[in-house]
Amino acid sequence: MKNSYFLFLILLTCSISMQAQSGKQKKADRLYHDFAYLEATEVYKELIEKDYNVTYNSKKLGDAYMMLRSPENAVHYYGDVIEDSTISPEYYYKYAQALRGVKRYDESRTWLKKYLESGNRSDEVETMIEKNEFKSKATYKLQASDFNSEVSDFGVFVKDDKVYFVSARALGVDVKEKTYSWNGEPFLDIYVMDKNSGDVTPVAGEINTKLHDGPAVISPDGNTMYFTRNNYINNKEGKRDKEKTNHLKLYSATKAGNQWTNVQELPFNSNEYSVGHPTLSPDGKTLYFTSDMPNGMGGTDIYKVSIEENGSFGSPENLGEPVNTEFDESFPFMDTDGTLYFSSNGHAGLGLFDIFRLTDNGEVENVGEPVNSSMDDFAYFQVADSREGYISTNRGGASDDIYVFNKLNPLILKGQVTDAVNGNPIPQATVRIMDENNQQIAFLETDSDGNYKTEVDRDKTLPVEAKEIEYETFEGEVNTSNTDDKDELVYDIQLDPVKDVEYLAEIDNIYFDFDKSNIRPDAAKELDKLVDLMKNEYPDLVIEIGSHTDRRGTNAYNEKLAERRAKSTYDYLISKGIAPERIVEYKGYGETKPAIDCDRCTEKEHQLNRRSMFKVVKMK
Repeated sequence: MKNSYFLFLILLTCSISMQAQSGKQKKADRLYHDFAYLEATEVYKELIEKDYNVTYNSKKLGDAYMMLRSPENAVHYYGDVIEDSTISPEYYYKYAQALRGVKRYDESRTWLKKYLESGNRSDEVETMIEKNEFKSKATYKLQASDFNSEVSDFGVFVKDDKVYFVSARALGVDVKEKTYSWNGEPFLDIYVMDKNSGDVTPVAGEINTKLHDGPAVISPDGNTMYFTRNNYINNKEGKRDKEKTNHLKLYSATKAGNQWTNVQELPFNSNEYSVGHPTLSPDGKTLYFTSDMPNGMGGTDIYKVSIEENGSFGSPENLGEPVNTEFDESFPFMDTDGTLYFSSNGHAGLGLFDIFRLTDNGEVENVGEPVNSSMDDFAYFQVADSREGYISTNRGGASDDIYVFNKLNPLILKGQVTDAVNGNPIPQATVRIMDENNQQIAFLETDSDGNYKTEVDRDKTLPVEAKEIEYETFEGEVNTSNTDDKDELVYDIQLDPVKDVEYLAEIDNIYFDFDKSNIRPDAAKELDKLVDLMKNEYPDLVIEIGSHTDRRGTNAYNEKLAERRAKSTYDYLISKGIAPERIVEYKGYGETKPAIDCDRCTEKEHQLNRRSMFKVVKMK
C-alpha cells in the first residue's frame, strides 16, 4: 500500500512538472512568434535548465539571439545541438552565419560546406566558402557619430543642413507606451538634427506614431518625404495578416512650411507582406525599396518603381540578379553618380549583414573594412557632392549606432621615370611597388613618355624599385600618409645610366687591321654612334680612350702601334665635332690588356685583341 502511494505521488509530481514545462513551452513559443525575443530567451533558458526539449529549445534560443543580433550567444546554443542527427540542415547555415558574426570564418566555411552537402544547392553559399578577401577601391575613414544615443540609432538621410535619422530615444513621448517587445527598447521614430546647432528633435508634422516610423528619404525638390512605418494611418492601426503581424508599409508626406503633412499610403503596399527602406534615384523619378512580397528571389529583395509626372506609380520591379539572392537584401541607396549600395547577408562578406555596391560592369562588390565588420552593417548614405557619408552598425554592442565616414577616392600613385643625367624620359622601364611585407602589389612598365600610374593604399610606406637595362637599379620608398586631401600622389624617379659607353651607345667593338691604325668603315659606323650619344644624349659626357694590339710584334712596337690607334680614334671623334676637352686622355696599352688571353692565338682571337675601348670619366 505504501509503495503504491509513493509511486502514485511520483507519477503525479512528474505529471504536474510536465504540465508546467509544457505551459512554459507554449509561452516561450508564443513570445517568439510575437517577436518578443528578449522575453522568449529567458523562458527558453528555463526549459533547457529543466532538461525539457533541449534540442528544440536550444535551436529556438539560438534563433532568438540571432534576431537580437547576438551571434556570440547564438553560437553557444546552436553549438550545443548542431551535431544532433535529427537537426534540419538549415541550421548548418544558421550556425555558419553565427560563426561568421564572431569571426570564426574557417569554422563557418566548414558548416557552409555541410549545408551544401546536405542537398542544398546555392551559388551564393559556394561564393561565401571560396571568397575570403574583401577590399574596396575607395578608402573610408570611419568614426561613431556624436549624436548616437544609448538605444538604437540608424538610417541617415541628409538634406541641406538637416540630418534625418531613425532612433529609439523616445524624445517627447511616454516611453512606457512606446516599448517594443522585440528588444525592450522604445518604438522607433524619425528625428532631425540641425548640422549647425547640433539640436535633435522629432521630425515635425504627422510622421511619427506610437508604432515604428522610419527610415525616410526626401525628394530632390524637398517637397515630398517617403518613409517606412508600421501599418498605421489616420491615427489607427491597420489590418494584420493571418499570423497577426503588423507589416511595414511605405508612405508619402508633403511639406507645408516646417511640417510634414498629408500622409498617404503608397499603392503597392499590402497587409500580407512588408515594404520599406525607401531611397530615390538622383533625378527623383525612381523609388527603390525593400520587400518580401511574393515571387521574389528569397527573403527580402530590393525593388524599384517609377514615379510618374502626375505623382502616380508604375509597377514594382524586382532588381533580380546579381543584386538579390535567396537570402536577404535591404536598405538600398542610390548615389548621385548612379551607383547602387545595399545591405545583404546573401553575398559573401565579413559578417552578418555587409554593405555592397553594384559596379559599373554589373558585379556586386563588398565595400570591405572598415565599413563592414563581423556584425550588421547597413543603411549606407553618401552626402551629395561631398566625401561625407554615414552607415549604421551594431558592431559596438546590442543596439545600432550611426557612424560617419570620410570617403576617399582611390589614391593614384603616378610619376615619370627619367634619365638622371639628361632628364630624358625612359620608356619601357619597369616599376615594381611592394607592400609593407615586401610583397609585390604592382608591376608596371612606363609608356613612351616614361610615365607610370597605379592605385595604392593610403597610410602606407611602400618600397619602390625601378629598372631599365641601360640604367642602374633604383630603390626607394613612397609614403602615402597624410593624403586625405589628395586623389593623386606624384612620385618621380630618376635613373642613373650605367657607366659603360659601349653599352649606352650600343657600340660594337672598334677593331683594326693587322699592323694598321686607320679607322675602318665598320669602325667609323660604330664611332658615329658614340658621337651621337655624346652630342645628343649626354652633352656633358667626358671619356677617355684606350687602344690595344694583338701579341704579334715586340712590346715596344705594339705600344707605339696602340698609341697611333688611340690617336686615330681621338682624331675621328674630334673631326665629328666632339670638343677636345671631352676626351681627357687617349692612351695605347699595347698588348698588356688583351681581350683574349691566349698563347697560340687564332686569327679570330688576334682580331678581338686589336681594338679601341672607352671609359666614362664624367657624365654630369
